[in-house]
Amino acid sequence: MSVQGYNPRTGEPFGDPLEATSDTEVDRLCEAAHSAFEVWSGWSPQDRARVLDLVADRLDENSESLISVCDSETALGVPRLTTELKRTTNQLRMFADVLREGSYVEAMIDSPNMDIIPPRPDVRRVLRPIGVIAVYSASNFPFALSTVGSDTASALAAGCAVVVKGHSAHPNTTRETARVVTAALAEGGAPEGLFSVIYGTQSGVRLVQHPLVKAAGFTGSIGGGRALYDLANSRPDPIPFYGELGSVNPTVILPGAAAERPEEIAAGFAQSVTMGVGQFCTNPGLVFAPSSIVDELGKAVAGSNGGAMLNERMCDSYRSHVEALSNSDLVALVATGNAPDEAWAGKPALFSVPLETFVANLEKLTEENFGPSGIIVTYSDVADVLPVLAKLPGTLTGTVHASPSENKEAAAVAAELHKIAGRLIYNGWPTGIALAWAMQHGGPWPATTNAIHTSIGVPGIYRWLSPVTYQTWPDELLPPELQDANPLGITRRRDGVLAKH
Repeated sequence: MSVQGYNPRTGEPFGDPLEATSDTEVDRLCEAAHSAFEVWSGWSPQDRARVLDLVADRLDENSESLISVCDSETALGVPRLTTELKRTTNQLRMFADVLREGSYVEAMIDSPNMDIIPPRPDVRRVLRPIGVIAVYSASNFPFALSTVGSDTASALAAGCAVVVKGHSAHPNTTRETARVVTAALAEGGAPEGLFSVIYGTQSGVRLVQHPLVKAAGFTGSIGGGRALYDLANSRPDPIPFYGELGSVNPTVILPGAAAERPEEIAAGFAQSVTMGVGQFCTNPGLVFAPSSIVDELGKAVAGSNGGAMLNERMCDSYRSHVEALSNSDLVALVATGNAPDEAWAGKPALFSVPLETFVANLEKLTEENFGPSGIIVTYSDVADVLPVLAKLPGTLTGTVHASPSENKEAAAVAAELHKIAGRLIYNGWPTGIALAWAMQHGGPWPATTNAIHTSIGVPGIYRWLSPVTYQTWPDELLPPELQDANPLGITRRRDGVLAKH
């Protein structure tokens, strides 16, 4: 068995096939990762930060060759990939800064008090790294959500070791990225085996079931994610599986906004829904809007461009879904965009459906179509939309477009969207996710398998940490984060009060 990369623009093979990783090799890499974890988890946060910065520097230095390989294998284009790789290295540096700041360990100290009921001894709590993490690369973000993307960066920052299952859509990109990362880790003195990559579907199955793997991060399809989620939970020792799966990302355009700035909204929608050939998990594929703005939305989509999709399977699935909608009596085709004459090209498409028909066929019309298409659900009164929003499947984002005079209506929409979405956007679009402490990239099923965690942003590090309480331990035997002298100078909660003491 081997894994072959392809050029989506031509459909021809790209690069030499890579041998799929055997079960024996998966076992060896997991054992090596566990040994490396025993060392790496004992490093100071400052030393781990230094290594993350070094990895970022080396990726930047090799950006030209990495982007060249990746563009040939994904057809995402040099401008997009240049930005994505810089996002990836900025992500590594962000977590390095998190380590230096130190409060992510949530250190808590409660002084002894034997006069209360029940008596309280000296108890101190801190978050500790959990072990070897399995990371499953995404197809649509070959740098930022793949080999050394958000899952890998946050896991290494947490003090964990990582075994990455490379995505079959870009194996050569995976190999070349891993080469740079491995060399940088060695240069920084990190323990051998801390980071490794495997290839092939069966290796991914073996990985999530390996007893030394303590948690897994995944970005991909509902089908693939659900299969791995079930494997993770059917182990003798079930492990957390943090999967980011599918999302329709509803947008509600209120009447005032539609009347005041139809061209602006339409242009923003077309740009967002076709960005990256629609292959974004935050693609705004479902829009609730007054019928008055449908023509403007259609005009914008008609003037938009598609492009080569990441692989043949994805392209076939997208085209099949668009064809089924085009032949359906439930929706009307509003507009189609343009597509280049390339092997796996996806053409933008926009459909519309009355609210009543949408509600009657909600399950069928809320299936995610991964590509540059969307459905407009037309309504007459926004009050009729509110109960429908609560019936939508879990989603990563919810968006509201409102005029300044529609605060009451916008608040009512937000009250429903927050029940099903992890991030709410006002007068903007969901594509584009900031790297920040406050970012939430998650939502109820099927958006993610665990709605309270995020796969992007600083809080992503908490997936790979577990709380440990130390009771009545001598100060010199405590982790530095809990020692009385606070040698790391971090913010801690002492007797319920946050302070640097």
